[in-house]
Amino acid sequence: MARKKGFDYFQAMEHLANNAKEASVVLKNIISDYELDNLHEQSEKIHTIERDGDEVVKEVMKELYVSFITPLDREDIVQIVDRLDDILDGINGVTYQFYHLNVTSMRADTDKFMELITHAVDWVQKAVKEFARFKNSKELMPLIDEVNRVESEGDRFYSEKLADLFRNEPNAIEVLKWKNVYDTFENILDRCEDAADIIAGLVIKNT
Repeated sequence: MARKKGFDYFQAMEHLANNAKEASVVLKNIISDYELDNLHEQSEKIHTIERDGDEVVKEVMKELYVSFITPLDREDIVQIVDRLDDILDGINGVTYQFYHLNVTSMRADTDKFMELITHAVDWVQKAVKEFARFKNSKELMPLIDEVNRVESEGDRFYSEKLADLFRNEPNAIEVLKWKNVYDTFENILDRCEDAADIIAGLVIKNT
């Protein structure tokens, strides 16, 4: 689109969104059948996806530096790419958190939190895929609405689980561990909402 080879920025965004979706599925599988002894091997799949995402981000930045024409303002491309990368970084970070906090087993309803994350990431991935057609798309805004709906549900669930943790967990170390984990889960959902809101803003700006 921009140089002789026609670099496709929308395709790069979709690549990052696909990576986030793939990583969220791997994390969901880790959590649903969690074993600390197997965490390193299972997590490497996510680390590999995250490294691939970093390469995509570097390629986008390199292309922005040399491109004369871009399909959106440069700062807008950087913004959406950064938010998509944040989602992937958050998912990747959870696996390190489990290891460093020595999480030996999952708490009740952790799978529910992960289900919300996979749904939010899935809607983001669909929205990013549709984004290339934003000037004529009738599907994009409903997809963004779904991301926001899941994030709102996640906020409520986060508050419930945090309250339960502080009220019913007698072990202070476990409280510390799981507050950190819940905070990270909630942050991933926030980054999904951020990505969706940026896309919505760019649709308004460019139509």
